[in-house]
Amino acid sequence: MAEKRDTYKYHFKVGKRIIYRGVTNDLERRELEHKQRWPSGKIHKVGVRTTRIKALEWEKNGGKSRRRK
Repeated sequence: MAEKRDTYKYHFKVGKRIIYRGVTNDLERRELEHKQRWPSGKIHKVGVRTTRIKALEWEKNGGKSRRRK
């Protein structure tokens, strides 16, 4: 059985500066959590929904995706 693609990769930006890179299954909730610290920031989805494992791998690599050959 295939793993669910229910996880988003995102950048949280204040202006053009990336403040935080992360993964979540609920972008709206996560944006509200970040806005408690950085009220003027905005969440930007990176790519499409993916599996939790692939999203965590992306996060571990500093927000860089590996290209397939």
